[in-house]
Amino acid sequence: MTATLDRAGRVAARPARRSAARRRRSLVTLALLAPALLGLLIFFVYPLIASVYYSFTRFDLVSAPEWIGLRNYEYLFTQDPNVWLATLNTLWFVVIWVPVKTAFALLIAGLLARARRASGFWRTVFYLPALVPPVASVVAFVFLFNPGTGPVNQVLAWFGIKGPLWFNDPAWSKPSLVLLGIWVMGDVMIIFLAALLDVPREQYEAASLDGAGGLQKLRYVTLPSIGPVLLFAAVTGVIAAIQYFTEAAVASSVASGKAVVGQGISTNLGYPDGSLLTYTQWLYVRGFGTYQLGYASALAVLLFVVAAVILVLLLRRFKAFTPEGAQ
Repeated sequence: MTATLDRAGRVAARPARRSAARRRRSLVTLALLAPALLGLLIFFVYPLIASVYYSFTRFDLVSAPEWIGLRNYEYLFTQDPNVWLATLNTLWFVVIWVPVKTAFALLIAGLLARARRASGFWRTVFYLPALVPPVASVVAFVFLFNPGTGPVNQVLAWFGIKGPLWFNDPAWSKPSLVLLGIWVMGDVMIIFLAALLDVPREQYEAASLDGAGGLQKLRYVTLPSIGPVLLFAAVTGVIAAIQYFTEAAVASSVASGKAVVGQGISTNLGYPDGSLLTYTQWLYVRGFGTYQLGYASALAVLLFVVAAVILVLLLRRFKAFTPEGAQ
């Protein structure tokens, strides 16, 4: 009888020991994740909640926030004279800049994947511009595309072509930044190159045996194989375009003769003629140029919501997290 009770006690103690071991593992896991979780709470969750709260207030960093309800959002959607111009310019970068940069990065990666001689040299050549600081690259491009003294228009003149005003022309200022984006696409290109080199050669050989041409191989072999990398490039590109700030601000400042961003902000902003005024620039001006932090928070909240919606649509479109075989 005593032996039976001992065995029953040992059997009952095993689940308790396993539960204690699971608790210890959970505590160890939480302890290891604590720095990342604290960073997420301090630098993302708290600022997000604070921005949502300040978006319903009048706040200038000096006096206490004053609750004004939906007035900031009413002014944003109905009265702000520049917010829609900035939104359209930012949307232009999302729709044009991202696909063009991605397409050229994929094209160069495809050529480098086929290169048999000096491939390492050409990879370095195409990747190096991505290491140039953004401000320096923009200043160099504004100099190169200067309509009066820049070498680009001088070379075009040798062929009898009259070069445009580039960064001084509202019709050419954004395409000029697209050219800059193509020049510094090395970071995306190197990722595409790694993905292309990882595509199994057997799939191309099987497609060739089936009579597939180059475009058919691209459509049915290459693109499906690098689909996750394409999604990554699209998501990161859209995020960068939505937050586009430095290049447009520096180009406006240098092209207009204001070499320091922030000087003459009322006349220099978005030069020429507001064509380079992006949403984040306008947010910066309202928040730190006129110290309307409450209204700037409303702009930031709207930007976050729009970016989240666009990214969710991208993820659903690419079915990035759909298991294999799921419908």
